[in-house]
Amino acid sequence: MQNTVLSLSLTDLTIALIPVLLVVGILFKWSLSAHHAIYAIARMATQLLLIGYLLTYIFHSDSAAIVLAILAVMVFASSWIALSTLQAKRMALYKYALAAVAVGGGVSLITATQGVLNLDPWYRPQYMVPLAGMIFANAMNSVSLAAERFAAEVERGCDYPQARNTALQAALIPITNTLFAAGLVSFPGMMTGQILSGISPLVAVRYQVMIMCMAFASSGISAACFLVWGKGVFLRQR
Repeated sequence: MQNTVLSLSLTDLTIALIPVLLVVGILFKWSLSAHHAIYAIARMATQLLLIGYLLTYIFHSDSAAIVLAILAVMVFASSWIALSTLQAKRMALYKYALAAVAVGGGVSLITATQGVLNLDPWYRPQYMVPLAGMIFANAMNSVSLAAERFAAEVERGCDYPQARNTALQAALIPITNTLFAAGLVSFPGMMTGQILSGISPLVAVRYQVMIMCMAFASSGISAACFLVWGKGVFLRQR
């Protein structure tokens, strides 16, 4: 099996924009928010290109302080983004979202990097940063879904236990569907990337199982913590 990764030039990447432009054209034709989609795509490309240069620096620096700083930025940013749909309560809920993401994501990250992989050194950037990104992203999404659903249930007049349980179930739907689909409908990102880089599919599968378990754990723990700790804010502003 050939292990050489195919290189992509910027010219090659422009070809990927062809189907994207078709969607933008449909949005424009139907008088929908085409500008929002264009902004999202441009921002995504810019952010990823910049992070590519940043990761190159981080991997070469091999500094625990830099890795910890990156993790802190991930936690603070993801907690803020998670509450984007609750502008009125955002400031009041932020500390609870921050704590929930830090606990849920942190437990999963430590388990993966120190318990499963036994990284040496413990902060090994090539593993710590990508894994943290995947884990904290799942924690962020679950907190966001839990917050939005919990607010809706409280406004409907549901009591706290019912609203909490409904919100937690809703928060776990995306990751649960991903678990069901893995290997049947989709090949998850990390597994796909490793296979494309030439790693044995059997090894890639083991890594992906670890990631999926950590994603589910971070989602569930973070959402549950947020629903318990943020309870007072929702009920006070009922």
